[in-house]
Amino acid sequence: MSAPSNPMGSMPIRRLVVHMSWPIMLSMLVQALYNMVDSFFVARLGGAAFEALSLAYPVQTLMIAVCTGTGVGVNALLSRRLGEKRQAAASAVALHGYFLYFLSWVLFALLGLALSGPYMAFYTADAETARYGVEYLTVVTAGSLGVCWQFAGERVLQAGGNPVGPMLIQGVGAVVNLVLDPIFIYGLFGFPRLEVIGAALATVLGQFTGMLLGLWMVRRNPAIPIHLKGFRPQGAVVGEIYRIGLPAIAIQALSTAMSMGMNKILTLFTDTGVFILGAYFKLQSFVFMPIAGINNGLTPVVSYNYGARQRERVTGAIHFALALGTAIMAAGMLVFLLLPGPLLSLFDAPPEVLRQGVPALRLLALSFPFAGVSILLCAAFQALGAPFQSLLVSLGRQAVLLFPAALVLGALLGPGAVWLSFLLAEALSFLIALLCYRQLLRSRIAALEGAQAALSSS
Repeated sequence: MSAPSNPMGSMPIRRLVVHMSWPIMLSMLVQALYNMVDSFFVARLGGAAFEALSLAYPVQTLMIAVCTGTGVGVNALLSRRLGEKRQAAASAVALHGYFLYFLSWVLFALLGLALSGPYMAFYTADAETARYGVEYLTVVTAGSLGVCWQFAGERVLQAGGNPVGPMLIQGVGAVVNLVLDPIFIYGLFGFPRLEVIGAALATVLGQFTGMLLGLWMVRRNPAIPIHLKGFRPQGAVVGEIYRIGLPAIAIQALSTAMSMGMNKILTLFTDTGVFILGAYFKLQSFVFMPIAGINNGLTPVVSYNYGARQRERVTGAIHFALALGTAIMAAGMLVFLLLPGPLLSLFDAPPEVLRQGVPALRLLALSFPFAGVSILLCAAFQALGAPFQSLLVSLGRQAVLLFPAALVLGALLGPGAVWLSFLLAEALSFLIALLCYRQLLRSRIAALEGAQAALSSS
């Protein structure tokens, strides 16, 4: 019996990119919404609670980095095996994905239980902020199996040509979080008032809901039949997943390093910088999450068609994604340029934060179009089996170019100039990304055309 046809090899390429991306874009926008609502409710508890979540945010992004990077490896390899019509090998990759995500949860839980206290003590001397932060981190790390296996289910379904599944998994989990947040934080309907712990519990329960839905959908997915009987981890498969995934993890983890580093740099020049940066990360997720949705939709499309040696479909997918992503980032830039004050006021920003934060958000917004192109080209590099180029661009964006620029500009021009470092780093990284793509276009992608011509003449 032949395997079910996969739309990634037959659907018109622009329609396919949209088909694969829009459900993930929608679900990530819902994720951004519940992160915003989470912070909105917690901010009403006081400045210490909001700052605790801002300091905990890099740890959460680190967990997401490991999950996302592992998913890049699983997704790319799984899509490639499907493109090569190797059904049994594809099923084995899916099982290895669940196994590796389980090990990731064990690591998160152990590190969270051991290091939450020292981590918060490193960033704040305020006892209330530190207590809130330790409570939040302990719950979200110990309960992170939900987010790990939620990612596993999303990636398996996506590689099998089912973009609606990941949307439902994330969307249902997000709705559960949204509903439980005020109930647990403020103690509504007879529940005890749990404050920051309540926000963490709502997050974990939402993730577990998405995980269970994902397991049910994967078991019913005809594109990639999964059978646990006789499964044994294979070093070759794990190595191939992480050959692609480890650079992606490093790339994603750079956002954690960037958050931590910029928090430290900002404390050298301004007392309001941590608040502004924390609010910015929550706000910009509404712009960057759709790009992440296109990113996640683009990766399996390019991987599948690269494995199937379809040159025009590979370049068509990349170029259309770049055009779509640039339009989204330009729209986000306009919103930040026009409405920085109202955006900061969502977090009860005091007058001094508004005074410094309004020009900061406007400077940050100018970097959005450059960032969008770089992020999407990094996804294309990973799908083409060129993780080094992706790592190079991401290092420039979030560390190598950013930190020195922030320190120099802050020292020479004052605290307001620190935010200009984001624009400079993104613009230079954008140029590096274009050069890397040009090189891959001439080497790996052009080689597909020669292979197709040889096949046609044989």
